Amino acid sequence: MSIPAHSPLVYLVDDDEAVRDGLALLLRSVGLRSEGHCDPQAFLAALSAQAVGCVVLDIRMPGIGGLDVLDRLAACSDLPVVMLTGHANVDLCRRAFKGGAMEFLQKPVDDDVFLDAVQAAVRSHVASRERQAVTQAATERLARLSGRERDVLVRIVQGLSNKEIAREFELSPRTVETYRANVFAKLEADSLAQLIRQYASLLDAPSP
Repeated sequence: MSIPAHSPLVYLVDDDEAVRDGLALLLRSVGLRSEGHCDPQAFLAALSAQAVGCVVLDIRMPGIGGLDVLDRLAACSDLPVVMLTGHANVDLCRRAFKGGAMEFLQKPVDDDVFLDAVQAAVRSHVASRERQAVTQAATERLARLSGRERDVLVRIVQGLSNKEIAREFELSPRTVETYRANVFAKLEADSLAQLIRQYASLLDAPSP
């Protein structure tokens, strides 16, 4: 199966080469790319903040343990983490979830359970990044507005009519209509509903 190079990547961080190879083969069977790492320190050093996918992380490794890696990941990346261990207990499980792990699985892990956990993690991260991209694009469009256009946008989102906006700013309704048209054009909004959905949360608008 050919897998696109730009697709999400599953990072397999485990000091056992046989485990990494087996999980990589399993992931490839469902079209997921993977990258194996035996050294968690090197993995953390090389990890890009732009990475999309998830991390499959063994708890017990020489040098730095999986829970420490989990803590460091939380400080530098938003990648979801699936923890693996051959020595599960309640305390490890609790600490893993408290540290931000999305799932905690015991070796030998069932193939279907593993794939379900990884695919759910990848889907959640892709969706999160897509939401971030939409928010970033909306923020950049918002920066196109002049101060008065932004004031008018705030009032539009609050539900004020053109006449009410004109009265508040001592403008003619025709001038407000021009500002309103500019707002819709610069924000690339086709409807009032779209305008409110995409920009209300970015405005921190005061109450009318």
